[in-house]
Formats: sequence, C-alpha cells, structure tokens
Amino acid sequence: MPEGDTVWRTARRLHQALADRPLTGCDLRVPRLATVDLAGRRVMDVTARGKHLLTRIEGGLTLHSHLRMDGAWRVYDPGERWRGGPLHQVRAVLSTADHTAVGYRLPVLDLLRTADEDRVVGHLGPDLLGPDWDPQEALRRLLADPARPVGEALLDQRNLAGIGNVYKSELCFLMRVSPWLPAGQVPSPQRLVALAKRLLEANKARPARITTAESRADRRLWVYGRAGKPCLRCGTPVRTDGLDPSGQERLTYWCPACQPDPASPVGPTD
Repeated sequence: MPEGDTVWRTARRLHQALADRPLTGCDLRVPRLATVDLAGRRVMDVTARGKHLLTRIEGGLTLHSHLRMDGAWRVYDPGERWRGGPLHQVRAVLSTADHTAVGYRLPVLDLLRTADEDRVVGHLGPDLLGPDWDPQEALRRLLADPARPVGEALLDQRNLAGIGNVYKSELCFLMRVSPWLPAGQVPSPQRLVALAKRLLEANKARPARITTAESRADRRLWVYGRAGKPCLRCGTPVRTDGLDPSGQERLTYWCPACQPDPASPVGPTD
C-alpha cells in the first residue's frame, strides 16, 4: 500500500499538472459517477490528507480517491502512450490542454462537496506531511491505548496519518522495539513520533525511499523486504510474519536480536 510520502508526491504531481487549469475532459469510470462531466470546471487544488487524495474543483466539488494496495495516478503529455496498466483498469481520466491524469485501479473514487470533506478524512489523526501536523496530539492518540501493540498503533490512521507497513517496520527497528511491544512500554515515545515525521519529510520528494542513509538498492531499508537476509546492524537474519499486528495479511519485518520481545511470533525467514 502506498504510504504518506508516496501519496504526497502523487498529489504534488497532480497539482502541478492540473491546478489552475480548466478541465477539457472528464471520464469517471465507476457506475455511480458514469454520467458526471466536470469538463469546463477549473481544478483549484490537489492535496494529500494522510493516504487520501483530494482534487478540489471549481463549484465547491472534491474528487476523493484512495490508492489502497495498488492504485495509482499517472500524468501524461498530449499524445503520450498510457503505460499504467490495461485500459480496463482505468477508473478516472482528467484532461487539460497540457496534461492528462489517469487513475488506475482506484478502489475508492467519490465526488462530494468540498464542504463535506470531513466525511471522508475527518477521522484521521494529525497528518505527518500536512499543515495540521501536531506532534503532541499524535503522541496522545498513539498512547491512548497503552496495551495496544505499537506496530498496530502506528498503522492506525486515526492516530497519525501517513504510516504504512514499510515505515511501521522501519520505525520499530530504529527505535529498537518489537512491533508487538505495548505502545505504553515504548521508551521515549515522543522520539518515535518525531522520527516518523523526520523520515517521511526526508523521503517525500525522493523517488526511492531511504531509511539507512545508503543509496544502494539492497541497503536502503533496515529490515523491510529483507526477510532471511542479515540485519544491517548486527547480522542476525531478519524475520517476517505473514500477518500484521491487527491480523491483516501484511508482512511485518523485524530483527529478533535488535528488537527482542517474548511476544514476537516466530515467523519464517524467507
């Protein structure tokens, strides 16, 4: 699933391509929006809110999309071949005189009044890359249930918005805590919140995410995607578990030596 930095970059790319320009074409390929035509309206703004994308359009309308696991927006020049996937996966096409934005495999696509945006994003916690970032409020929410595993608490967008499975694993490693450690037992939890903000800020404009300060493709991340490989810090094989702390089918990566905890599952190493 794309994380907050990826969604931020997507919003910036869409904003640069569409904002302050009238739409010359609009094709929303979901049944409830099939008859909607926004052509002629000006795109006012495209912004990210956590993992949500809000395209604000003249007339007080917002096109809301969420990428979930494998959704994507691509921007093309006039006449450029679309390369984001087969045409049957296209869910939205927004065109201006200069660019065409194509949304692929979008599991969430809604049109609502801009005044009603809170209906779809009002539940989110402080946005790590947004103007509403409030580290104290994020910390309060993160620790509201001190018995909750910290990995699960980090993934909950109601606590702080923008963290996905990659940053969950990397943050727990950098803090030297197991993803299954109760949030209330994390040493210096305010440092965890500050580190989350720093990592996403550092990576929001990068094409390749880096948490190790190394640019080599196989050493950019400490543990995520490194199952069975030596820990970059201590050499112990990195473990992975097929379920995230809330039981969903996402992988959690950790080093059992750097992040010891008796509650950690004994997962496979490959």
